[in-house]
Amino acid sequence: MRNAYIKSTGAFAPDRVVTNKYFNELLGEDVDTWLVENLNIRERRWCNENESTSFLCVEAANRALSNAGLKAEDLDLIIIATDTPEYISPSTASVVQYKLGAKKAGTFDINTACAGFVTALDVASKYIRADEKYNNILVVGAYAMSKYLNMNDKKTVTLFADGAGAVIVSATEKYGTGYLISELYTEGQYHDWMGIYAGGTFQPVTQKVVADKDHLLKFTKKFPKEINPVTWTRMIKELTNGINVEPNQVRKYFFTQLNINSINETLDNLNVPRDRAHTIMEYYGYTGSACIPMALDDANNKGLLKKDDLIVFMGSGGGLAFASAIFKWDNS
Repeated sequence: MRNAYIKSTGAFAPDRVVTNKYFNELLGEDVDTWLVENLNIRERRWCNENESTSFLCVEAANRALSNAGLKAEDLDLIIIATDTPEYISPSTASVVQYKLGAKKAGTFDINTACAGFVTALDVASKYIRADEKYNNILVVGAYAMSKYLNMNDKKTVTLFADGAGAVIVSATEKYGTGYLISELYTEGQYHDWMGIYAGGTFQPVTQKVVADKDHLLKFTKKFPKEINPVTWTRMIKELTNGINVEPNQVRKYFFTQLNINSINETLDNLNVPRDRAHTIMEYYGYTGSACIPMALDDANNKGLLKKDDLIVFMGSGGGLAFASAIFKWDNS
């Protein structure tokens, strides 16, 4: 049966490093201790003034293409997962297609906030399984949230960072390899708890909006701390049950990388060793829809993924959107 598999990975982060010490000085208090102990964040990367989401996407995409031994002309489709788009309209994917020179590729964006990459991975896999015209799909999770930060808001300014992670999802005829199962889930009642709420049709940008900084990222309510561990645990159990394996048989877990305690709690719930989760937030901060593919690329580059390893992707983000998937690794 025709299936989809991850042929290659690639990632990119800007060269501007912002350490926790910067925020100690900016905010006039010790935030470094809390960030390290609770979130495992020590530093992050921010875009320079001339860098935008499409720039991050193209850099990550070129690395993934090179690692796959493909050219941009080999791409049939480009899916960009981001909630920090190049423009309100048109899509960021169309910009990336032009900059890459991927003349054959169709394009569209997906916005399920920080669950976006896993959502896009789900969509790309099903395109390949359903339609023989699609053989190589570029999926990029990208985040340039530094452009939307209120520098005086300590709830957000210390957490969010920039980067992009890319994969080439390709067709395979190998039985039992690549995509195995996935699930999308949303708790829409949380849609107005965190986000960028001005700039769309609900609240167009005006001088007052800018003066009040309503066009920037904000938390309006505090999320229940148990919501990620509880939902992640349930969704992972449903996926592993769906393919008749135990959570402990999964070799690597790639979670949304905002809170190390939520990741550890989930693995404890599953009776899985904590070192099965591969994290990069220590040095890249919280990169939203980019964090999972960036962590995947890091693990791949370090030789931590072996043929036939089961890997879980578990993403969540504003909305409140969740996306999960299991793949059997084989990027040969």
